[in-house]
Amino acid sequence: MSPQPPKKGPSGRPPARTGAKVTTRPSTASVPAQRAPGIDGYFSITQRGSTMAREIRGGVATFFTMAYIVVLNPLILHFAPVPAGGYVPSIPAIAATTALLAGVLTILMGAVGRYPFALAAGLGINGVVAFQLAPAIGYAGAMGVVVLEGLVITLLVLTGVREILFNAIPLALKQAIGVGIGLFLAFIGFVDGGLVHGNASAPPVILGHGGSLATWPHLVFVFCLFLTAILVVRRVRGAIIIGIVASTVLALIIQSIADLGTQGGDKDPNGWVLNKPSGSFNAKPDLSPIGHFSIPSVFHAGVLLGILFVFTLMLADFFDTMGTVVAVGGEAGAMTPDGQLPGLRNVLLVDSVAAAAGGAGGVSSNTTYIESAAGVSEGARTGLASIVTGVLFLFAIFISPLANLVPSEAAAPVLVIVGFLLMTQVRDIDWDDWDIALPAFLGMIVMPFTFSITNGIGAAFIAFAVLKLARGRARDVHPLLWVTAILFVIYFAIVPIRVMLNI
Repeated sequence: MSPQPPKKGPSGRPPARTGAKVTTRPSTASVPAQRAPGIDGYFSITQRGSTMAREIRGGVATFFTMAYIVVLNPLILHFAPVPAGGYVPSIPAIAATTALLAGVLTILMGAVGRYPFALAAGLGINGVVAFQLAPAIGYAGAMGVVVLEGLVITLLVLTGVREILFNAIPLALKQAIGVGIGLFLAFIGFVDGGLVHGNASAPPVILGHGGSLATWPHLVFVFCLFLTAILVVRRVRGAIIIGIVASTVLALIIQSIADLGTQGGDKDPNGWVLNKPSGSFNAKPDLSPIGHFSIPSVFHAGVLLGILFVFTLMLADFFDTMGTVVAVGGEAGAMTPDGQLPGLRNVLLVDSVAAAAGGAGGVSSNTTYIESAAGVSEGARTGLASIVTGVLFLFAIFISPLANLVPSEAAAPVLVIVGFLLMTQVRDIDWDDWDIALPAFLGMIVMPFTFSITNGIGAAFIAFAVLKLARGRARDVHPLLWVTAILFVIYFAIVPIRVMLNI
């Protein structure tokens, strides 16, 4: 088969995918270059094939794609069913503190990790905190679990265990993680945009309302999806930002005419899914959740149960980050030919510290966001983009209307487009080698089907180890991967284990 010319990405450059073997342009990770002076030299902007303008544009795109967390995290944590009389921060307090920590930690990632990774309170992890931990040990105890698991992961980074495990994973499984995250992102986009709804009867999910697109927010989503897709295909610079801004303007016009509510708080079935495009200025942010965590409360229900809480949350946090780093790092063309990321330890260290900081700040574990891929799609390749994103989060503390003006329907379609970009690396997996192809397939589909990156990674690791063992090729599996597969078995079976141990 004759080689095909590389396709260009939205920035006019060939798009990169996970691992150098699966990129359409050479990885810049191992290209030696004379250090440039100043900001360019520190972040290796020119060396990585980027420009200041692309980094700024990418940082802005990442912020607007993940700014929803400032609104969504409070809605999850504030309604945690804690024991009677237990402390729970107010929605404005959680929102302000969420923005503060996201800003500080994303800037730290940019300055130390030097990659375009943004951090914020982790979706999925905050659900575990609110609906599994808080009811058992209270809000402060749940945040204590987050602090402990962050400290444990930090120790694993400092001892090199986390990095060794990252590098022990076969390249094909790393590629599968990127593809699975692409599917997962697309599904999140459709759900947060209101085009996919849960259904009480068969089928389990349906299109829009009753199988059709019947509301004004649906129009905003479809408009944003097709406008962004057209701009991306036409290689328009700033395609993602243009799509979000144009769709937000449309949403504001619709809201001014129809005065819609939200499907959650206002119980408006025809309203916006998460937040309506409106907001009020508040120059006095409430940061009271900071410091509301309790380590002793972690073990109020028993030492063993406390350890299991920490272990469960640690696995979720550990592998969500790994999957994100693989996917976004590959998309940025930063992976080496053997699927490794130069300077990985600094990235993992900041992410681990962020987990503990999120608990200490009372807003759940902060973790690296897959939405960082939106900035990479705009051309971001260095930590300067993260600095921009972080500054915007700090700015959002005082002008939260900027985030509230963007309904999920005007941002979620971007996740669908980014999901497509990550999905393209599926062609580079060896589908004739069933030892690796079947685990890769399971990893891809379990992520969106269970709404969890961690579940998909666990399914892939366990399947890989079991199939290699069945084929008499157990030595092909790295010892740490064996340990991880066993830990994932425990992770998936945590409920029957607790029942068996009567805890």
